[in-house]
Amino acid sequence: MTSQAADGPETVAASRRSKITPEREQEFFDAVLEQIRECGYEAVTMEGVAASTRCSKSTLYRQWKTKPQFVVAALRSRRRSRLAGIDTGSLAGDLREAARAVGRWSLRDTKLLQALGHAVTQDEELLRALREALVEPEIGALRSILQRGVERGEVAADHPALEYIPAQMFGIVRARPIVDGVYADPNYLVCFVEAAVLPALGLT
Repeated sequence: MTSQAADGPETVAASRRSKITPEREQEFFDAVLEQIRECGYEAVTMEGVAASTRCSKSTLYRQWKTKPQFVVAALRSRRRSRLAGIDTGSLAGDLREAARAVGRWSLRDTKLLQALGHAVTQDEELLRALREALVEPEIGALRSILQRGVERGEVAADHPALEYIPAQMFGIVRARPIVDGVYADPNYLVCFVEAAVLPALGLT
């Protein structure tokens, strides 16, 4: 048995990718996501990303066989929550701080979601990667913030508004560009939390 057969396809693929440093790989991922934001998913090509990152297109095709595979990998490289670590000691304080954090990156993430809108309806793997990168980590972190509020006794565990807070917080970010023609910034989202979210929970 050859070493390739013994190692298996995943090991061999990892070996091929090892020629690219993690920093260089992240540069490719950042470039393709930025081009999607600016040009739309359909307009982005492997050739265009190669040109912007000063590498040969064969380098990209060798690592990721198709554009969808490349974009999926790029999205999954961002699979982390920017709300993690928020803990001000009170639920109201945590929600205000979460609003500020969401507002700081709402422009970039909302543009990416908009640009991938049609493509994700045609590609289940792309949709799954998008949810893993931009939706699930933040929703999970926000639910943890709410659960800590329950554990501190600030809000009842069966309060009917708890279920809807994540949809409220992230829905307003996605809706504002359509409704008002501008993106939701930190100040807007803090005002939203104080006017709509905290009253719904019986907090001030």
